[in-house]
Amino acid sequence: MELGISMFADLPADPATGRQKDAGARLRELIEEIKLADETGLDVFGIGEHHRGDYAVSNPEIVLAAATTVTRNIKLGSAVTVLSSADPVRIYQNFAMVDLLSGGRAELMVGRGSFIESFPLFGYDLEDYNQLFEEKLDLLLRINSQEEVTWNGKLRAPLHQQKVLPRAQDNALDIWIAVGGTPESVVRAARLGLPLMIAIIGGYPKQFQPLVRLYKEEYLQSGHDPAAMRIGVHAHTFLAADDKTAANSYFPVYAAQMTKIGKERGWPPYSQAQFDMGRSAEGALFIGDASAVVDKILYLHELFGLTRFVAHMDVGGPAHKDLMKAIELFGTRVAPEVRKALQ
Repeated sequence: MELGISMFADLPADPATGRQKDAGARLRELIEEIKLADETGLDVFGIGEHHRGDYAVSNPEIVLAAATTVTRNIKLGSAVTVLSSADPVRIYQNFAMVDLLSGGRAELMVGRGSFIESFPLFGYDLEDYNQLFEEKLDLLLRINSQEEVTWNGKLRAPLHQQKVLPRAQDNALDIWIAVGGTPESVVRAARLGLPLMIAIIGGYPKQFQPLVRLYKEEYLQSGHDPAAMRIGVHAHTFLAADDKTAANSYFPVYAAQMTKIGKERGWPPYSQAQFDMGRSAEGALFIGDASAVVDKILYLHELFGLTRFVAHMDVGGPAHKDLMKAIELFGTRVAPEVRKALQ
């Protein structure tokens, strides 16, 4: 099983002054964090796309390109690219360049996104939410499979014998589909034979078993090679030297961000009880010491037959030094134990 980290480059506000963290400083920290993840032997690092004041990254490809200069082995990808409000031609070109810079380590994870700010920003109608993703995914996959493209759709200008250059190192990029809990999205990924990444950020992971079964059934019924099937989980994660320190140090920043986002969506404030439930043996939060996180990853593997687990680490913007420690523990303590258990 591949083990990796993802981040959104959260920009927290100082609780004492109300002053928000500087975006440039957070981006520089992010490069150091990716470098450490590579040095500790982790398999993948993903960067999310947002167009809001509380996140520093609007274009993951720029951060990933910078990260190619300080890494050697780790795969570098988006987590996610909001394909519905992007242009598939530019997306392929940008990631192809990251792939060339990194010597073939770039990958692309596409989704519809859980925020909608990019739609009005780039001139798209939310009424076309589903159709935009379907059309653009079709075009992206066409570009990924052939250099010269002829394509027609309803929401983008057609292409006629257009060459899309440069090409990725091995011509085609590794493209994943990211989903929340929508069966239609799972079925789409399965029928296309694309690897699936499921974001599990609340409740109990066991609730997602029917979706994983659906994906596996549709994947096989569509005639795809079972040996090529890949399923990943993205979950909120944070580590410290001991379980109590991890929980106590992370709860204030985590709860503040979850409450902020929840307020925008009409949810009640995030509570200590929710946090404690999430940290329980069968909950969706991977927050604790290395041993606790190992046990929960192995539990997910039993539930789903995972091929990848991605620890999303910077919700709420914990301090850089604490993130570096969490990455170190994940790479040097968690990853070796998980790999050993699955040999």
